[in-house]
Amino acid sequence: MKYSNTARSALATAVLGLLALGLTSTSAVAATTTANITVTATVGASCTVGVTNLTFGTYTPATQAQASSSVTVTCSNGWAYQVGLNAGLTTGASVTTRQMGITQPAGGLNYSLLTGSYTGANWGNTTPTWVTGTGNGAAQVLTVYGVIPANQFVTAGSYTDTIIATVNY
Repeated sequence: MKYSNTARSALATAVLGLLALGLTSTSAVAATTTANITVTATVGASCTVGVTNLTFGTYTPATQAQASSSVTVTCSNGWAYQVGLNAGLTTGASVTTRQMGITQPAGGLNYSLLTGSYTGANWGNTTPTWVTGTGNGAAQVLTVYGVIPANQFVTAGSYTDTIIATVNY
């Protein structure tokens, strides 16, 4: 059987085309290369603090007055913290003998801020009087127990003080 030059040329072109298709598709899956992307982030320690006011109400010298408030701390998961309460604004006060003044900064009515209960340990702003904890990413409420001792005969009026709560982390 004899083929014309045109037929031979068409057949050769078709065969070359099929070979080219086969080679192209084979070479596309014959090799693979990969690269890794490293993903990083740094999470810094973080803490926030919130407080509620401590209101004793009307004090009668014949009896001890008690009231509580709270310090709410939210710290990064697993991060240790320390909460301190300062001596307040009244002149002459300390973290062991805090005072509310009738006219700031003059002293007057002694009170204590305690941990654990109304007969607990003094809550100050140095070791070992800090309250410590470990953050879990959620708000942790710490109770501040306030006590005004009985038998303080001071001038009648409204007494006040301001305490600063500090979180070290």
